[in-house]
Amino acid sequence: MGNPKAFISIPRKEAGYRPVHDRIHDFSEVEQTLNREDRKLQASRCMDCGIPFCHWGCPLGNKMPEWQDLIYKDNWKKAIDVLHETNNFPDFTGRVCPAPCEKSCVLALSEAPVTIRENEASVTEVAFSEGLIKARPPKTRTDKKVAVIGSGPAGLAAAQQLNRKGHRVTVFEKDNSVGGLMRYGIPNFKLQKNVIDRRIKLLEEEGILFRTNTEIGKNITGAQLMGDFDAICIAIGSGEPRNITPNGRDLKGIYFAMDFLSQENQLLMEEQLTLPEIITAKDKHVLVIGGGDTGSDCVGTSIRQGAQKVTQIEILPKPPVGKNPDTPWPYYPYILKTSSSHEEGCERHWALNTVAFNGKNGQVTEAVVEEVEWEKDENGRMKMTGTGKTEIIKADLVLLALGFVHPVHEGLLNELGVEYDVRGNVAVGKENQSNVSKVFAAGDAAMGASLVVRAIASGRKAAENIHNMLMS
Repeated sequence: MGNPKAFISIPRKEAGYRPVHDRIHDFSEVEQTLNREDRKLQASRCMDCGIPFCHWGCPLGNKMPEWQDLIYKDNWKKAIDVLHETNNFPDFTGRVCPAPCEKSCVLALSEAPVTIRENEASVTEVAFSEGLIKARPPKTRTDKKVAVIGSGPAGLAAAQQLNRKGHRVTVFEKDNSVGGLMRYGIPNFKLQKNVIDRRIKLLEEEGILFRTNTEIGKNITGAQLMGDFDAICIAIGSGEPRNITPNGRDLKGIYFAMDFLSQENQLLMEEQLTLPEIITAKDKHVLVIGGGDTGSDCVGTSIRQGAQKVTQIEILPKPPVGKNPDTPWPYYPYILKTSSSHEEGCERHWALNTVAFNGKNGQVTEAVVEEVEWEKDENGRMKMTGTGKTEIIKADLVLLALGFVHPVHEGLLNELGVEYDVRGNVAVGKENQSNVSKVFAAGDAAMGASLVVRAIASGRKAAENIHNMLMS
C-alpha cells in the first residue's frame, strides 16, 4: 500500500456519464473516463485490508489490493498481468459488471468504496493502447480436440483456458458474430462491440477456431460432434425467455426484450436481421415489464429510438434507498438502483402485476395492471396478493424483460441426452460434467441466468475440469 492515508485524504471520484442531452442521440458508450493521474489517485484509496472482502465478493477472486497498488505506482503492465491471472476479460467486466467487489469494500461502510470497476476498465484500456496485451499461443499442443458451443463470456473463457493448455479448441456460434449476449443483448451504449472484436482477434491469434452461423443440432448433429471431439463444453446461455400469458398476450406489438435489443445491435452492425419485422419505439408509448438490467437496457434503447414516453413496471415492491438491513455489508445490497438509462427519462412503478392487454385492430394499445402486496408466509417466503386496484397504462409497444428460465432444450441438449436440474438447466456435478460422458456445461446453461463475471468464473472452472479429464 503506497499511501496508507489516501482513503482519508482523497475522496471517491467517479468518471460519471456524458450529458443526457448529448448521449440520448447516439449509441456511443455513456460512461466517461478519468485521466491517468486521477485514476492513480483513486487506486491509492485501497487500504490493502487484512481481510480483503473485495476479493471474497468477486466470483473470479480478483486480487484487488495488488493491482490497485500497481496502478498507484504507475506499473500498468504488472497491473494487467495480475488482473489476467484471474480474469480473462477485465475489459468486459470493467464495463458491465455490477461490481460486487465494491459492495464488499470496507470503505463501502462509509458509502465511498474504491472505484474498482472503473479502475479495472482503465487498466485494460491503458494496456491495449500501449500494446501491453498480446496473444499468448501455447508453446506445445496436445492431440486433444475440444468443442465449445456458445461464444458468450463462459464459452470464451473456457476456450481460452483450454487453448492455453495446448488443446485444439473450436468455438461454435449460431449467430453471425462471436460474443453471445454481450454482442447481441447488451446495448452499445454500455459495451461497444469493438471491445469484443479486439479480444476475439487475440483469441484467433492464439489458435482458437471460430465457426459462426453454425447451430449444433441443426447445421451439425450432436452425434457428429461427439464423434469429432474429445470433449464438449456447452456454454449456450439461458436462452428460453420467461413469458406471461394475460388476456391479449397475442396482440401485435408485444415482444421479448432480447428480440428488441438484439435487433438494434444487428442494425448497428449492419447484419442481416433474424426477425422478419422491424421493432421500433419511435413515437410510441413504450411499456417495459421487468425492473432488472435488461429492462433498463430496453429503456435506454427506446429513448434513443425516439420513444414518445417510456414506462417501466416491476412486480416486486420498491427496494429501499441507500441501505437495506436485510442485505448488510459485505453482502451485495438489495437496494434501489438507478441506471444511466433511468436518468434519461423514464417513469418507474413497482408492485404492479400485468393482468391484461387491450388493443385495437389486433395491435396493443394499453396494459391493465393491478397493484399487489407482498407478505411473508409461515415459511418465510414472500407471497403476493392482489389488492383489486387496477389502472391503465397506454402502450403501443410492450417489451417483456422478465429474465430467462433455462437454456433451450430443443435441438442440441435433447439430442445429446443431458439431464436437467429442477430449474431446467443442464445438470452438472462439482466438476461441471453432465450425465453424458465427455459433455460439460458452463455459465448460464448450467447455473441459470447470472452475471458476466460469474459466467467467466464458471467457464474457467469448467476448462480446468475438462483439462483434468482429458489428461487423466
